[in-house]
Amino acid sequence: MTSPAKSNALESAFESTASNYRGSDVDLNAIYRDMRRNSPVIAQDFMASLGVPNIAKLDPNRPTFTLFKYKDVMSVLRDAANFTSGFIAEGLGSFFDGLILTGLDGEAHRRARALLQPVFLPEVVNRWRESKMEPIVRNEFIGPMVPQRRADLMHFGLHFPIRLIYSLIGFADDRPEQVEQYAAWALAILAGPQVDAQKAAIARKAAMEAAEALYAAIRSEVAVVRAKGAEGEDLISRLIRAEYEGRRLDDHDIATFVRSLLPAAGETTTRTFGSLMTLLLERPALLERVKADRSLVSKAIDEAVRFEPVATFKVRQAAVDTGIGGVSIPKGAMVQCIVSSANRDEEVFENSETFDIDRKPKPSFGFGFGPHMCIGQFIAKVELQVAVNAILDLLPNLRLDPDRSPPKIVGAQLRGPDAVHVVWD
Repeated sequence: MTSPAKSNALESAFESTASNYRGSDVDLNAIYRDMRRNSPVIAQDFMASLGVPNIAKLDPNRPTFTLFKYKDVMSVLRDAANFTSGFIAEGLGSFFDGLILTGLDGEAHRRARALLQPVFLPEVVNRWRESKMEPIVRNEFIGPMVPQRRADLMHFGLHFPIRLIYSLIGFADDRPEQVEQYAAWALAILAGPQVDAQKAAIARKAAMEAAEALYAAIRSEVAVVRAKGAEGEDLISRLIRAEYEGRRLDDHDIATFVRSLLPAAGETTTRTFGSLMTLLLERPALLERVKADRSLVSKAIDEAVRFEPVATFKVRQAAVDTGIGGVSIPKGAMVQCIVSSANRDEEVFENSETFDIDRKPKPSFGFGFGPHMCIGQFIAKVELQVAVNAILDLLPNLRLDPDRSPPKIVGAQLRGPDAVHVVWD
């Protein structure tokens, strides 16, 4: 079991990160509907106006444009030649100092992704599902919860993705306190970008210290795995063995890449889980339908990612003078793509404001789109499938706790519920 001190450190880091990116308490979807209709492209940093920090290095001389419609967002995210991501290395990427896919462009990004992608293929992840994910979720988390008959599912939602991803990476299963500390450091990195200038210096220092500590821990683990021959099925072993066009990864490459995965590896899966369970629990008949037909779990996950994406916007930089929706975009300008708005564009999705797991599949942007689509999305989806199936199998007659406030999905960025209180028979 995790010690209260370590668990509290992790939960505190999670709450701090949520608070940092929450933004103004406004009806965002109503605003997005209006923007799609009346102002689909604006010459403004929309998220900054809500109080959400920017993952790019702050530069008042860089103009920012914000897009709200599906077709415009897709045109930017699919075009990595004219809308680049290298600026990320100046902002959030500066906390990583190494291989961070989201901050690479062009040939460097293609080569790095080609080297890393085989480690994340479905056949690899499905072996992890059987050997690691299902036993951990059922035996360590959901099984011990059964006699309690009530819980905040967000406590499980915070801890299970962290337990899974660190086990898949190759960290020892018998050092839970150590893993919780690493996870708290990973979340501290996300809190590095701040809106408030006074808070920014303090947060940046804390983020840099956390990044350095996390790097040292991972690099030490990589050295141990390499010394043992790297013959396992874990992520570190596979990265050590990976080769593409004659190139292999050294210990620094692997440590920095793994470190860049960790802030999102728990964060995104946790909040997606919370929103998914909220959307199902709010619809008891749908929850029963999914329980009766588990082929619908994947559809529910995909629809939750469309309807309530955790990462609500993506940013790119114009590499050339261009135009979007009749608005001129100068070279060097930042282009902010509001994923949450694009995913509910009524011109693309019928009844777009309805959570409907039966809708005809169409690409949405919760895991990104184009060359920079999230490399770990299949792991996240399988983790969610395992968690939902275990809950439906082991917690009979699951329902919202009538004695607690119902869950509410909040946040302008890193969106999700703070708590999901439930009871079962």
